[in-house]
Amino acid sequence: MSTETIEVGGLRQRYGDFEAVRGIDFTVPRGGLFALLGTNGAGKTTTMEVLEGFRPAASGTVRLLGADPYRDRKALRPRVGIMLQESGLLGDLTVAETVDLWRDLHKNPIAKDEALKKVDLADKSDTRVRQLSGGQKRRLDLALAVVGRPEVLFLDEPTTGMDPEARIATWRLIQELVAGGTTVLLTTHYLEEAERLADRIAIMHRGEIRIAGTVPEVVAGHGDRIAFRVPANTPIDTLPRIGGTAPEIAVADGLPTARYTVTGGEPDGRAHLAVAQLLTWASDCRITLDRLSVRPASLEDVFLSIVENQ
Repeated sequence: MSTETIEVGGLRQRYGDFEAVRGIDFTVPRGGLFALLGTNGAGKTTTMEVLEGFRPAASGTVRLLGADPYRDRKALRPRVGIMLQESGLLGDLTVAETVDLWRDLHKNPIAKDEALKKVDLADKSDTRVRQLSGGQKRRLDLALAVVGRPEVLFLDEPTTGMDPEARIATWRLIQELVAGGTTVLLTTHYLEEAERLADRIAIMHRGEIRIAGTVPEVVAGHGDRIAFRVPANTPIDTLPRIGGTAPEIAVADGLPTARYTVTGGEPDGRAHLAVAQLLTWASDCRITLDRLSVRPASLEDVFLSIVENQ
């Protein structure tokens, strides 16, 4: 018996002549959280729609809980929770009435009060949906997605419009669901969200997965970052090459900053060697390196490099 809840192999999807998804592959194990990242139009939502059973795959194989999500959608629906980017909530219903309506669609739903408590909307029970803020509507969307105790949960931009406190509370709820065995596929534009929650991530661009793995695996090949404020009266062309690499110059508040990306060698040692080289240069030139910083590559660095260079 497969341990993979979601299996995608060679998936392609098109709209007329436009190919939105171009042969992607990934799997998500039972109880795992997989984050699908990418720019607008990268193919994330289309991929989600195929897995959710809203449209068939143009080609390739897609399995959800061992079944075809489009052909077997009726059988799979009670086992799956879906939080779309836009839910189409009925504005004239109260929050409680909305949850009751969704509960009636499931055989073994969680209690209404429990659902509202999970998303911190217990005090909004009698409020009409149209009176909720954007972030509160997203929290109601999440309550509806989990009310049926799903084995698999699809979350498409779940924390858009939420304030920081609500976002962190939502992260805790998602982590609790995963700890309880729920498999989650998440799309998000918040890279911190993916770093905080995901076991594995994939970054899509122009319909393709450009890189995938755990966050440490994804960032490992993208080097370390070293930066310092360029001293006054120091010509840019006299700055050293570190590891054979010239600095990039960024200007903030009228003051230039030199930034190096150091790759090659062991991750634990490459920054140390580069900083030693830089300090030797500064000592020889009798220069003070103001605002010197050293850090590993971030998920944002990887994301931007894919978008800008590919």
